[in-house]
Amino acid sequence: QKPGIRVRSNLQLSLGRRKPSPDPLALDRESSAPEKHWTPEKTWSEETSWGDQEPLSKIPFKIMKGHQHIVSSCHFCVDDTKLLSGSYDCTVKLWDAMDGSVVRDFEPGPGAPVIDCSVTADSRRIIAASYDKTVRAWDLETGKLLWKLSHETFIVSCKFSPDGKYVVSGLDVDRGIYITDAKDTTTVSHIKDHHGMSVTACCFDPDSQKVASVSLDRSIKIWDVTSQTTLLSITNAHTNAISNCSFTFSGHFLCTSSWDKTLKIWNVHTGEFRNRGACVTLMQGHQGSVSSCHFARDTSFLVSGGFDRTVAIWDVGEGSRKLSLKGHTDWVMDVAISSNKKWILSASKDRTMRLWNIEEIDQVPLVIEYKKALGLKMKQCEECDRPFSIYESDLYHETVTKCVFCRMDARDVSAEALPSSEGEDLLASECSQGEDG
Repeated sequence: QKPGIRVRSNLQLSLGRRKPSPDPLALDRESSAPEKHWTPEKTWSEETSWGDQEPLSKIPFKIMKGHQHIVSSCHFCVDDTKLLSGSYDCTVKLWDAMDGSVVRDFEPGPGAPVIDCSVTADSRRIIAASYDKTVRAWDLETGKLLWKLSHETFIVSCKFSPDGKYVVSGLDVDRGIYITDAKDTTTVSHIKDHHGMSVTACCFDPDSQKVASVSLDRSIKIWDVTSQTTLLSITNAHTNAISNCSFTFSGHFLCTSSWDKTLKIWNVHTGEFRNRGACVTLMQGHQGSVSSCHFARDTSFLVSGGFDRTVAIWDVGEGSRKLSLKGHTDWVMDVAISSNKKWILSASKDRTMRLWNIEEIDQVPLVIEYKKALGLKMKQCEECDRPFSIYESDLYHETVTKCVFCRMDARDVSAEALPSSEGEDLLASECSQGEDG
């Protein structure tokens, strides 16, 4: 038993300063039922590494209890007022984000542990994949089961396309992906042996036209739905199994998390023209395997969860960890970011979810001290206007005018102009770096 995390709960404050938006999922209740007014508890989590004390992180959080087994998947939905979760207790739950109560269990539920769940962008439908080899879809507002799709093999991942038209499932034994029509479950694509080993995760790009998949075989594949072809294949992308993947909102970059304790951000925009993309490696964020990753909508930061029981918040522009959120007592299985970037949701093997309020993260003493120690200076990218940070001590900081993404783009153009061997050497060099350079 590792040392527990002490929780300080002497401050009773509201998690959110603004009133929650009207609940579109509100159900008619009996008139005799008393109306409850509840103010979420603002709990301060104490930062502790393995036995060493650090300053208080002062990140308010709410613990969501209701599952009886591992919480495997989590999402924000309904304008961040609701939360969706799937669990090994064979249930899929909808939660109220403000009071932490369970709004409903979706029935009829799976007959085996739920490994993944997903929600449409308009929050109208949800899906869940289970170890009973099925994917089920429900109407989020009514809870009605819409369809059930059975596979011949285990499903390890399921995701809606952003436009809500497709569902992609990652397959275990088939080592491939299965794309279906989200309305009538007709088959769009069934790509067997897409990878050399079991698929671990898959997701659509923002245009709903490409599917990224990652595998135990350490490779990344990007499949085009329209042309039915593989656009990009990166072998040995990590030094161990790849656990998850997440596109930026532009679809230009893909983040992958791995059991090798790192995350990598890949430029996949020009993947149609070569078999490798330039990347930035994010290291020293987790002490063990990384289980999940998720970009903020504006790509200003990235969140990852790990088997070291922590949630890491990354400064994408700098390519370094901004803060580590600690408190879960077992593996962090999944992470999510609210669309307004004020909240992080984490799901854990400890049977709980945590809702973290990061609205004032830049005022946290630990973050301020970190920035001071690094001597970081904020600048604005001259090309895409994205804010980014740079070392003031860097001899070239005055000449750096573009963020890491635009600099990666520029290097891609240079690589394309080189003979093939030189281009591959340049990209291999990029991928071996621990920062964007």
